Amino acid sequence: MTPPSPEGGPGDGQAPKRSAAQRKQVLLRLDPLVHDALARWAGDELRSTNAQIEFLLRRALSDAGRLPGAAGPLPRRGRPPKSSGDDEDAKQPGEDV
Repeated sequence: MTPPSPEGGPGDGQAPKRSAAQRKQVLLRLDPLVHDALARWAGDELRSTNAQIEFLLRRALSDAGRLPGAAGPLPRRGRPPKSSGDDEDAKQPGEDV
């Protein structure tokens, strides 16, 4: 018998722990017209189709009282912020070297 992994998992009575960056991948088959409608809606709200699907699923789970309390927040839109060390050597526009 193997000891439980530090991340938890099946058989040890604990839910698996995931880092914030780890995301589940799923294959979703949709009617093409439904996909087109979702893609248009996502574009209207400046989201990717994938982000729109996750937004709608989370809203439906919340409305039904089934959203897990431990579910992390939706990832923020846009590019991640620069880390503090990234721009030290970067030249600013209009700067002479």
